[in-house]
Amino acid sequence: MILAIDTSSARSAVALIDGDGRVVRELSESSGPGFDLPARYRTIGNGQRLTRVAVATGPGSFTGLRVGVSFGLGLAMGLKIPIIPLPTLGIQAARSDGPVLAVAEAGRGRVYFLAPGADPGLAEAGELPRSWPVAGWLRPKTEAALEAAGLRFKSEEELRSFGSAAARLLESAREVAYGSLRLEYMQSFSARTL
Repeated sequence: MILAIDTSSARSAVALIDGDGRVVRELSESSGPGFDLPARYRTIGNGQRLTRVAVATGPGSFTGLRVGVSFGLGLAMGLKIPIIPLPTLGIQAARSDGPVLAVAEAGRGRVYFLAPGADPGLAEAGELPRSWPVAGWLRPKTEAALEAAGLRFKSEEELRSFGSAAARLLESAREVAYGSLRLEYMQSFSARTL
């Protein structure tokens, strides 16, 4: 079984995925102090033997990333199983069958975004490309700003679940050494321009 963790966005999620890429169980809810990751793991893990841990590596908030990655890395090291990094924007893009503008909360009304075939970027609502529908987990205020700027969000019913998207990425994702797991914090993008 593979445990997938994402605490980098406005929502946090955990999923248990079997060796055939099927989601056994998953939970997703608002991020923050109320999301007790160890308790959520116990709820979905239910004593299952893990073979790998996959963690969202950002871009995202410093605290959110550290919570998920630290827990996942500690679990992987303690169980002596591999760890696999998954890009936050890649997870959101993988939730759709068609091309989407994947977004994640960046704070101060900005979002990280990934357009199909492009490199990730950082922008305010009015600066985002409008060629694709949007997929991502944002705070209500940020989502409203994007909608006011003319962007259309795919509904949750039109998208795969977190676990299904993680399973899709795991088909080609590579394990990394514990000490080489790299995170993309909010400030990582501050020097980049659009």
